[in-house]
Amino acid sequence: MPDATVTRTSHAYDQLLDIETPEQTVFSYSVAGIGSRAAAALIDYLICFGVLVVLSVCWSLLVPAVTGAASPLRKVTGSWALAVLVFVQFLLLWGYYVVFEVLWDGQTPGKRRIGIRVVQDGGFSVSWTASAVRNIARAIDMQPGIMYGIGILSAAVSRSGKRLGDMIAGTIVVHERVVSLAAPPVSGGDAADDATSQTSRSPSPVSAALTDEEFALLDRFLARRRALEAWRRAELATQLLDRFGDRIADRKGSPMRMLLALHESERAARARGTAAKGDVGAAREANVLIARGATRWTTFAALLTRAQKRGLRALPEEDVSEFVAQYRELSADLARLKTAARGRDNEVLFYLSRLVAGGHNLLYRRKTVPLRALWRYVSVTAPCEVRRSALPILAAAVLMFGPAFVAYFAVSSNPKVARDILPPGMIDRAENGVAREQTGAGYITISDLERPVAATEIIKNNVQVTYLTFAAGITAGIGTVLLLVFNGISIGGAIGLYHSKGIAHQILAFVAPHGVLELSAIAIAGGGGLLLALAILLPGALTRREALVVQGRRALRLITVSTLLLLIAGSIEGMISPRAWWPPEWKWSVSLLTALFLAFYLTRGLGVADWEESEESAYSADRPLISR
Repeated sequence: MPDATVTRTSHAYDQLLDIETPEQTVFSYSVAGIGSRAAAALIDYLICFGVLVVLSVCWSLLVPAVTGAASPLRKVTGSWALAVLVFVQFLLLWGYYVVFEVLWDGQTPGKRRIGIRVVQDGGFSVSWTASAVRNIARAIDMQPGIMYGIGILSAAVSRSGKRLGDMIAGTIVVHERVVSLAAPPVSGGDAADDATSQTSRSPSPVSAALTDEEFALLDRFLARRRALEAWRRAELATQLLDRFGDRIADRKGSPMRMLLALHESERAARARGTAAKGDVGAAREANVLIARGATRWTTFAALLTRAQKRGLRALPEEDVSEFVAQYRELSADLARLKTAARGRDNEVLFYLSRLVAGGHNLLYRRKTVPLRALWRYVSVTAPCEVRRSALPILAAAVLMFGPAFVAYFAVSSNPKVARDILPPGMIDRAENGVAREQTGAGYITISDLERPVAATEIIKNNVQVTYLTFAAGITAGIGTVLLLVFNGISIGGAIGLYHSKGIAHQILAFVAPHGVLELSAIAIAGGGGLLLALAILLPGALTRREALVVQGRRALRLITVSTLLLLIAGSIEGMISPRAWWPPEWKWSVSLLTALFLAFYLTRGLGVADWEESEESAYSADRPLISR
């Protein structure tokens, strides 16, 4: 029978989270530190960068090969190729993590290589909703720039190592190290062999000679003795012998020989289930539980390793049944061992907790979202959320359009104000607007070859701005309010400047085709940011942490709508809005069509009971998280 000494001894320095399972068993997760998370992020960044490099090289070789060096289609094909690269870059930045975390049960390639995993509060597998929320919130976690200063700071000060995105999504990043039962290192030679033979022939005592603390001290010394200098090793051996000397029957040989014999005797006694010295009551059962369960635990560990690599679905039906049965037995063993340990931490408890944690994460993994459910989410649930969140969206609209009107009237009456609130590029464009009007060039000129790239860049930039507007809600709404106000001032000031020069129709004709969808998307994303602010300022009956998770899920529905609208608006802005030869009536007709589409979309699901989860059930009470 293998002994129950765990090879890993550093868990005392880990940051632990206790999780209570539906079986009412408490196990511990080791929270992933900043270093391991940074290493995983670096691997993922290198993968994304490598994909972009490969795609760039492939396109650069493929376009000339398909079109020919002198082909008139080469420029057109190259333009669309560049647009595709920009779009792929956007998908890699925002979709890479969500896709892998959902398909690989909370792991990206980088996380899997480092041995960490994203799980939801309560130890459940991460859902696509939670993954999307935590990764969209990277818009603020990665600040300043892409240095992740805010994310690192929030993870460092959080007791559970959560960055802001984890707080909103209700997730934690944990280590997933599979530890094993193995014999501790002892010296070879006759001493160890003699001690083993003696203990195997002697009857089992009522209790061991050492307490658990004393045995741990002796075990650590013997494990590290070879790293000590000879004089220091001899000095410590003498001190330990003085401390344990009255419990050594045969005081023959060197101090080290006697300590090795004592250690082997104690190890063998514990392996047989003998209680430690001083243990009373339930504590006396600890070594019995370990002796009886060690073989089952190692068997389950091997099965768990297979399941983690291939997934439960890849295992034969009999193995899955065996996995479930053994998991329940291990949960019971862990509960009994915790009672017997009486609050004392030990290696076996850590080992068993790791096994239960791994089994729990696999058994309570959420099912893959079917395409039908995803379609319903986009076409029904998300627009229903827009109607439900009408008040925060209206507040966001006021915060944007109110300053816009103020800026419009201020700049219209005094164009000099524009230099204080608008960027130099916008002022220069307005200065050239009169000359462009005379030549019929319109607000801006984008050639046919540039339009695919322009549309893609516009979509990417606008979506990222709305992500930041949403994520800034974690600042109690201050960041969201500032972004909405400044955006409104920029819009109103630009129109006011053009009006002061008598060419307001020029900028309005440009904005009309895409403006309805784009401005609505910004207001809807702003409403999502205000929902997060509401969770912090007015959490109601929930804790702020719980309220953030609930409102984060609601806000994700709003972000889904805003992203969809911006995909359409960006395409129109890049492909249609710059066309100066289009009559204004055509562009206003496009604006009307987009308004009708928006009205149709936002009325989807009227009269349907579309709330799959209420504020009370979204953060279920049967999944408590107790941190220490």
